[in-house]
This record gives sequence, C-alpha cells and structure tokens, in this order.
Amino acid sequence: MTMTRTLGRSGIEVSAIGMGCWAIGGPLWGDGGQPFGWGEVDDDESVRTIHRALDLGVTLFDTASNYGAGHSERVLGRALAGRRDQAVIATKFGNRADEATRAWTGTDASPAYAVASLHESLRRLGTDHVDLYQLHINDLPAAAALDLVDTLEGLVDQGSIRAYGWSTDNPSSARAFAAAGPHCATVQHDESVLSDNAAMLAVCAELDQASLNRGPLAMGLLTGRYQESPAARGADDVRGRAPQWLVWFTDGRPTPQWVARVAQVREALTADGRTLAQGALGWLLARSERAVPIPGCRTVAQAEENFATLALGPLPADAFAEVERLLADLRPAAVN
Repeated sequence: MTMTRTLGRSGIEVSAIGMGCWAIGGPLWGDGGQPFGWGEVDDDESVRTIHRALDLGVTLFDTASNYGAGHSERVLGRALAGRRDQAVIATKFGNRADEATRAWTGTDASPAYAVASLHESLRRLGTDHVDLYQLHINDLPAAAALDLVDTLEGLVDQGSIRAYGWSTDNPSSARAFAAAGPHCATVQHDESVLSDNAAMLAVCAELDQASLNRGPLAMGLLTGRYQESPAARGADDVRGRAPQWLVWFTDGRPTPQWVARVAQVREALTADGRTLAQGALGWLLARSERAVPIPGCRTVAQAEENFATLALGPLPADAFAEVERLLADLRPAAVN
C-alpha cells in the first residue's frame, strides 16, 4: 500500500512523495542568457515517466506556469489525459514567461494576474481545476502576498482550485500567509538533508500546513551521479551557470565542500540497503510527518529509483540520528 500524507488543513491525501515537474519543462531563459531550466528534454520520455510514477502510486505532481514557459504544464496535461482522477495537480503563479521565446519576463503578484495565470494553466493542463495553487515569488513582501488571499479564497469558492500555498523560504512570511486564509494548506520550501529549515517546519506544525520539500536531492547532488560523472552541466542547464541561490554547483560542477558533506553522510543514508537518493528522501520522511518531498524526474529509471522510497518508508531512527550527529556542525539538532 502506498505511503500517504495530507496536504495540511485541506484534507487532500497525496502520496508521501510527489513528482517535481520543473525539469520536464525544458529550457527557460532569464536576463543575460541565464538558464532557468534543465536543458533539452524528451517529451515522450517525460510522459512515460509520469505514467510510471502513477503506476508506482505517486499521486502528487508539482509544476508551475513558467517551467519551460508553460511546457511542463502541457506535457503533464498530455500525460494525465484519461488519468486526471488519479492525480493531485499543484501548479504555481507569479512568474511571467513568453511561450514563443522561452523567456522569463519578470514577476507579477497582482490579484488580476493570479486569476489570468490560472486560466492559462488550466488550458495547458487540460483540466477544469487545480488542486493546489501556489504563489511562486519566494521573496515577495508578506503584505503583497496578503493582498492575494481574498482572490485565492474566491477561486476556492468557484471550484477552480481546492487549496493554495506559497513557495517561500521565509518562515515569518509563510506564517502570516497561512494565518490569513482558511484554505491555505502548504508551504513549499527548500528542504534536504543538507539544508534543513527547522523554523519552517515549526510553522507548518503550528498552522497545520504541509511542507512540500523542493530540492530534496539538492539538484541532483544527493544522487551521487555528478560526483561519479564530473563533466560540467551544459549552458542550457541552470546548474551549468548557477545563480547565487544555487550553492550545490559551481561552474557546472558539484561544489567541493558539498560533495564532501555528501560523502560524510552517504554510509548512514544507505545503511539499510537504500541508494543514496532513497536515503535522502527517507531522511525527509523521518524528519517530519508533514514533509512531502517532490524530487524531479526526467526518466523512467529516475522515477523507479525515487518512488521505490514509498515502499521503503522513513529512514530508520538509528540512521537518522547518525546523520544528525555527522552534520551537527552544519545545523542545530533536528527536532521532530
């Protein structure tokens, strides 16, 4: 039986691990040629990957209006045709993009754009509703986010969305947003064995929010593959020209200090026979009962490895404690 968790106060039940759909969007370009995608992608393989995820019990699929300038949503919609009732779709708004040029064109936090962006997302996804609608501007001032609450509640009343949340790494912002709206159910934030946001997990517990964990494999660093194949990421891959916030890669290659950290915890994460990726996902499931990791997958093989963790379950308590001991100088001890 597939391990499940609940999306906070919404009551929506999902698989305990979801599939992140950023990478299947393909290229996206920012100012000055900054890549915001993961390079070229095979849409047919993406569809097969989504189908395999469904077959393995995955029900949550997380995308955004600007992933590949809408391409991720179109591919997800194509894959879910005829299987929409098996999926909980989470998408995001707030980043504008030009579909023709695959260019990011800035942010828009206005209530009017939240509505317009939803209509475009529904069209691309081929559905009449989105289960979870998330604000996608990490550093937006809380006051501007609060201006969206009435609009988002109205979309719930209309049946266009079932719940909403914010993708932000700021606990105080997340607290204010969750407290303001009864149908706010989730916070999506950076969370991995290498980057623990204990304050955010405390907010989720306090205000009955699910913690959607983006970056659960540290952009691939916690798979171990890029240490074993050190070729630089391509110029169309966000890791190939990492923006300031992406600390895991430097000049297209894994950052040495973080490679050393991975090596430090590899044995503890894999002690019960898991792969490194499965250990990292199992750590998140053990870290908090509200955690729902959403690793990205572009291939069937990645889906099979990642989602086998649904059967393996949380990392055993002794292994979890050993990881915390090894990383004690990196962060305070975790509190469940």
